[in-house]
Amino acid sequence: MALDDPAATEVEVVLFMIEHPELVEGPIRLSTDQTEELSEDPFIMGTRSSWRGSDPQEDPFLWIIASAITPSDLDDAASAGSLVLENLDSDMVKLIRSVSTPPTVHVAVVLASSPDHVEAEWENFLIVDANVTAGEITLRFSREDVENEPFPPGSMTRNNFPGLHP
Repeated sequence: MALDDPAATEVEVVLFMIEHPELVEGPIRLSTDQTEELSEDPFIMGTRSSWRGSDPQEDPFLWIIASAITPSDLDDAASAGSLVLENLDSDMVKLIRSVSTPPTVHVAVVLASSPDHVEAEWENFLIVDANVTAGEITLRFSREDVENEPFPPGSMTRNNFPGLHP
């Protein structure tokens, strides 16, 4: 909303960190803002932030053409969000289809003027759906619903919890 507000003095930036054991080069870091030029050849824009232990110089958040919906903090709303990327490269689709288990997603909102200060943060979401079309890639992420937790929970028996019984 800050991007569309003509009176806004600050630009809000959504940072995404996508982690998965099969990502050999480390987590994928994405930014919704072209805060600064990261390299000239090839021309790459992005955001330098130390969020989640990132090295701002070595591991910047790369700018993507995307729209993001952050998770809601409302009691009645599901704790879920989405990221819609422009499908610019076939390697993006190959990467999405290469993993066999859901990647973990962390989301933060920062201001472009102070990318190390987190305004809002959501951690440990799982990508539950990836919809790929010719023009865009939609990644939906969520937490497991409380309703999916087993009931009744495990019994506190000697076999299940031997440390509880002397």
